[in-house]
Amino acid sequence: MTPTDVDGTTPTRLPSEADIMAMLRGVIDPELGSDIVDLGMAKAATVGPDGDVRITIALTTAGCPLRAQIQRDVRVRIESMPGVTHVGLDWTEMTADEKATAMGKARWNARENAPDTMIPPTTRVVAVASGKGGVGKSSVTVNLAVAIAAKGFRVGVLDADIWGFSVPRMLGLDGRLGGVEGQVVPEGARPKIAPIPLPIGDGHLEVVSMGFLVDDEETALMWRGLMLNRAVQHFVEDVQWGDLDYLFIDMPPGTGDVAMGLARMLPRAEMLVVTTPALTAQKVAIRAANMAQRSHVRVAGVIENMSAFICDHGETYALFGSGGGEVLARDAGAPLLGQIPLEPAVADGGDHGRPVSLGEGPAADAFRSLADRIVDEAIPPVQMAGCSARMLGGLASALDALDL
Repeated sequence: MTPTDVDGTTPTRLPSEADIMAMLRGVIDPELGSDIVDLGMAKAATVGPDGDVRITIALTTAGCPLRAQIQRDVRVRIESMPGVTHVGLDWTEMTADEKATAMGKARWNARENAPDTMIPPTTRVVAVASGKGGVGKSSVTVNLAVAIAAKGFRVGVLDADIWGFSVPRMLGLDGRLGGVEGQVVPEGARPKIAPIPLPIGDGHLEVVSMGFLVDDEETALMWRGLMLNRAVQHFVEDVQWGDLDYLFIDMPPGTGDVAMGLARMLPRAEMLVVTTPALTAQKVAIRAANMAQRSHVRVAGVIENMSAFICDHGETYALFGSGGGEVLARDAGAPLLGQIPLEPAVADGGDHGRPVSLGEGPAADAFRSLADRIVDEAIPPVQMAGCSARMLGGLASALDALDL
């Protein structure tokens, strides 16, 4: 039997075993800092004709406390792939030789290879994307990041919309990006950049934007694809992000060079797609979801912005139509995580650096509810537990003796 789309008519191409393994490269062992394919933990994957996927995972030890974390990450990534109807996991334990190889590879990566990015492996990387401009993607990014920081988390915001940067104004921030104070730069290495900090309640924001590098907010950046990609690469490789729970990336609209470059640089990233209720906006937004799926990036959910206007008397008016978020979620195979009402306070807060998610009203309530769902269900923070790290320390002397 061949799986079909929601309407039961369009055949869906089944993922290959290579597709499954490519998607599993986004599952990171948070203590060893490498993906489970590179570490040899993902042993095999099979795809049945009905879309039933079975994956064999070898743990460093059968009682590893990170098993639940790895299991969830594997399931949500593979289940998001078109054509997959069920995911089954078979668990096994690494042999002594396999453990030594995995630990040696982790130690080699940490000691000899400079990290691809300065983003810790325990950080949940969330790309906020849209198919087109004008749907409030930056507003959603800022308000969601602020709402999660207010819950006590450390949150980074990377304004990757190089041409249309707006995050500094929305957060009421100014200043210039500079070097990390007191850093010692090894010969041949690039100095690290310190993000702009912003305390939020019990939490904290770290913010990077092109707006902190230009003299005037109205400056037009006449850059082409290679320069844009290089700027974003500096932001992920050379910024001293620190120990973040989440990093939200405000993506440029569309599916151009920056979006594809980030997908390559951050394979463990997950995507939230923003649309408005208008079906025309949905038809464009699905392109961003398709790009993510083709790049083996999980689409974690859909957010419908400007969903309806609620007047002072409590009446609701669908000024931009209805149903776009639900249709996009269905077509992308992802949940509709939230619907943000159209409210003047959202735009006013963005213009004056007062995110509405810290205030009161229907939109503020919707953003806080969305933040709860992100943290509790869709993209929960990594819960660290002792397992691989203890083994890594215990095996260090043995590996050194074997000159691995």
